[in-house]
Amino acid sequence: MIFSMDLFRVVGGSKLNGEVQLAGAKNVALKICAASLLTRAEVVVHNVPHIRDVYLMIELLKHLGAKVRFDKHTLVLSSDSISAGKVPLDIGARLRTSALVMGPLLARYGQASVPNPGGCRIGARPINRLIEGLIQMGADITYNSEDGFFYGQADRLTGCEIEFSKNTHTGTEALILAAVLARGTTVLKNAASEVEVDDLIGFLSSMGARIKRIAPRQIVVEGVKTLGPAEYTIMSDRNEEVTFAVAAAAIGGNITVRNSQRDNLRSFINAFQSCGGSVTDHSDFITEYFCSSKLKPSDIVTAPHPGFMTDWQGPWALLMTQADGLSTLHETVFENRFSYVSQLIKMGADIDFYQPQVKDPKSVYNFNWNNSLSLNLQAIRIQGPRILHNAVLEIADLRAGATVLLAALVAGGESIITGIDQIDRGYEQIEDRLVSLGAHIIREEEAKL
Repeated sequence: MIFSMDLFRVVGGSKLNGEVQLAGAKNVALKICAASLLTRAEVVVHNVPHIRDVYLMIELLKHLGAKVRFDKHTLVLSSDSISAGKVPLDIGARLRTSALVMGPLLARYGQASVPNPGGCRIGARPINRLIEGLIQMGADITYNSEDGFFYGQADRLTGCEIEFSKNTHTGTEALILAAVLARGTTVLKNAASEVEVDDLIGFLSSMGARIKRIAPRQIVVEGVKTLGPAEYTIMSDRNEEVTFAVAAAAIGGNITVRNSQRDNLRSFINAFQSCGGSVTDHSDFITEYFCSSKLKPSDIVTAPHPGFMTDWQGPWALLMTQADGLSTLHETVFENRFSYVSQLIKMGADIDFYQPQVKDPKSVYNFNWNNSLSLNLQAIRIQGPRILHNAVLEIADLRAGATVLLAALVAGGESIITGIDQIDRGYEQIEDRLVSLGAHIIREEEAKL
């Protein structure tokens, strides 16, 4: 599938009603693609979303020699004859999770070359935790600043005890991937507790890996010699569910979500209900979202799971532009995660930045505070309600894309949104599903503007 530089024409003001089915979780699908490199056997994965990042990962696997079939939402992967060649620079520049193949390549071939990854530019998002962990496991890794590649070698990775200084979702998964074929036992302390990590563990266990989460933030991996075939269905995407829930409350209407992940959305649902949103459980996997009263303001601080996720704060900020009063939103997981704010202000939102009084920033913030910019304010105040108007808008990153699109649906008149390739990175045919609910969205080639 080819993703071109398209734009959206959006006419806002229409309520959204109906049912929508969630796609598979982006943050699981990409990691399972990397995990397929750990075995010579065939791997079959169901519920894989048709999104730009998955296609980039497929391109990477094919470059390494893997055989790939992608039919509907089932991905069949065979890495029997992969090579230890370099990860292409152009893929690494566009896909941060490309670095995840380093562990499997070191485990299978004893060497790996991956570029310093790109992808979503929200904060520095360094991969130093992955590199440091692999070095602790016995890998020799050097960075060539001239070509931008990490070069790794290892006779065989060896299990050890690794304690992360900060919560790291990708770092935890990367070292799990490295540890499953390592010699001995690996203990990961202060490991990420996100449910997507557990879904990856479920997939690896189905291949014969020995992995246990013995505490909320402690994972033990006993290395095995080989992994076998697997057939696995990945969980649906929690971030999509939040997007549709916010759409129902901010734009108006009732949206019923199929393949619901509500049991893994407790911090969001608690905040949603506290500010006036309504949630109806129709069955184990069907949840209805709507708003039957005036929206109330909120004070949100993002945090690693089980806290209020950083991926939800953009759509939440849009929701609070419609709440009656002053809301605050404090981002503690990533720096530079407010790229959508300028676009909401352009549409008439009343938002200003501030820096909360924090006694010990190094312990509060999940990123490296010493590397943060002195002018990088980590919180916003949102005064509502505000009537948003149409505008020409641009998207800087994936979750900002969902925020801007919802804002255009809230606003009156026609808005034009450019940079929608960012939305395509993580949402499968988002415009079609919103149109099925009553939205007015047209995708066009940007050259027609």
